[in-house]
Amino acid sequence: MFDKILIANRGEIACRVIKTARRMGIQTVAVFSDADRGALHVAMADEAVHIGPPPANQSYIVIDKIMDAIRQTGAQAVHPGYGFLSENPKFAEALEAEGIAFIGPPKGAIEAMGDKITSKKIAAEAGVSTVPGHMGLIADGDEAVKIAGEIGYPVMMKASAGGGGKGMRIAWSEDEVREGFEASKNEARASFGDDRMFIEKFVTQPRHIEIQVLCDSHGKGVYLGERECSIQRRNQKVVEEAPSPFLDPETRRAMGEQSLALAHAVGYASAGTVEFIVDGDRNFYFLEMNTRLQVEHPVTELITGIDLVEQMIRVANGERLSLKQDDIALNGWAIESRLYAEDPYRGFLPSIGRLTRYRPPVETAPDAEQPAETRGAPVIRNDTGVFEGGEISMFYDPMIAKLCTWGPDRATAIDTMRDALDAFEIEGIGHNLPFLSAVMDHPKFIAGEMTTAFIAEEFPEGFNGVDLPGDHLKRIAAACAAMHRVAEIRRTRVSGRMDNHERKVGSDWVVTLGGARFDTTIAADRHGADVTIGDEVLRVESDWTPGDQLARVSVGGQSLVLKVGKITQGFRVRTRGADLTVHVRTPRQAELADLMPQKVAADTSKLLLCPMPGLVVRIDVEEGDEVQEGQALAVVEAMKMENTLRAEKSGVIARINAAAGDSLAVDDVILEFE
Repeated sequence: MFDKILIANRGEIACRVIKTARRMGIQTVAVFSDADRGALHVAMADEAVHIGPPPANQSYIVIDKIMDAIRQTGAQAVHPGYGFLSENPKFAEALEAEGIAFIGPPKGAIEAMGDKITSKKIAAEAGVSTVPGHMGLIADGDEAVKIAGEIGYPVMMKASAGGGGKGMRIAWSEDEVREGFEASKNEARASFGDDRMFIEKFVTQPRHIEIQVLCDSHGKGVYLGERECSIQRRNQKVVEEAPSPFLDPETRRAMGEQSLALAHAVGYASAGTVEFIVDGDRNFYFLEMNTRLQVEHPVTELITGIDLVEQMIRVANGERLSLKQDDIALNGWAIESRLYAEDPYRGFLPSIGRLTRYRPPVETAPDAEQPAETRGAPVIRNDTGVFEGGEISMFYDPMIAKLCTWGPDRATAIDTMRDALDAFEIEGIGHNLPFLSAVMDHPKFIAGEMTTAFIAEEFPEGFNGVDLPGDHLKRIAAACAAMHRVAEIRRTRVSGRMDNHERKVGSDWVVTLGGARFDTTIAADRHGADVTIGDEVLRVESDWTPGDQLARVSVGGQSLVLKVGKITQGFRVRTRGADLTVHVRTPRQAELADLMPQKVAADTSKLLLCPMPGLVVRIDVEEGDEVQEGQALAVVEAMKMENTLRAEKSGVIARINAAAGDSLAVDDVILEFE
């Protein structure tokens, strides 16, 4: 076995690989850019080597710098994680030339599966079900229209070298093919330096389901079930689960066997993923093969008990798989929620800055590591590469963590995820926790009835928060009334002005939240309180004390997990995707509050505000210009993405306050309208 491996990556995946290597007794080497000098993966590794400036194209994806780090440290093998160099055949070739083991597949497999046209041809020859389409190169728009007509509308136009949704368009008619083909071709050339295109049938009611395969270099392989990855935004996965709530055993077996056939056809060795599009009738079609460890691999590990990183290391060491297909059993259900540094209330724009508070829910061990008496209990796993006080950089992917839960069934896994999301404390940056909570409570997700259009269809106007049902608001009101009473008793004790604190603190309180009002009466005892709202008495029990930012409360026998912040006469409460201002007042205070004028929000309609921290790439207008609705005004870059800011209405530019190269904070004024 290797004595030392280098992880050619950063963030949570580097930390993930280090954990397995440490358990196997293997020393680890981290690499880091200037921006990652204080990163968690650097602290966790046995050694660390600096490789350059923050931009990835000057550090993490420069093959020569990684090779120098290998030589400096004497690492015998390299795990590439995902992204960066993980699917770069030139990197695999460079390692081979130096006699360094690549903890991934052979160079030939990477090359064969890295080109969408080549991979689809190989898949078809291997007997894998493929989407009807034209695999050859397409000369121009006229040929594209002819091919689309033969395939049948709707069709999907894709860049051969594409990824991340670049160079991809759906066409429902000849006109859309003619217009979209040239646009996709130009986009592909600009993004990848390769404008080759292909066309295939667009699958309606599509679900994105992938099969995990694991092969050794001795011709043996197994498939480890599937992952449902249909909940996506801009072609990027947000929530994944294993197994899929849609597949039956026969379809699973067929997809698994075809995936292995493809792996064997290209001489695959290591962990890999074959992605499929599945229609409403469970017809499945090959999409692509990812020749690396997937971001969502933890859900497969949770339902199979197999450490994929360990298996990759053993395969790279030349070992034979100790697993047979009959050994693979899918146990229970697992869900992964990707936690991103992005603001869901601002169109999911990237958010950067310092994590002033980062408190993930407590992780629990899977079955194999649990005492016998607790086996079958829900599991929480959090794969992360950040820490409280650390910086979320503008240079890399905005993922903060991958929160995973396991349960003996899907309902338990979802319930566990709901509570884990509510208990996840993050402050200092924008994040998508509220949106993830909204997904977990969505009826279509609960029913397992989602397609890749789920987010576009269910949140067509973007995410604007969650409106909780009345009974849920009532339970929160009861909890907050009881908590406020405890805080008031604490306050009077600290002041030292009252002898009988409980008697002096009243029992009648008016709670307002989410547009609702609840008149409450509290009868407290040593173990909790009975809160009367109307004709209903709700028993409230909790060990919350004033100052705690997380409250676990039982209300009427149902559990609530609340993130709590103190405000005047109440709390800011966040739970289940809702962000609530909860006022708890005496009846007289509530009467007076009703007489107070409402604060009017400042008028920003004549201002273009920066929606996220970032760097101004360019300003597209000048003072005095007349602009139309939808016209580009400025471009701001954050986290490797350029964001074009457009006019929401017609107007005249009165003043420009920023210039290319300026670093802006959220809500800085870029320009003003007359």
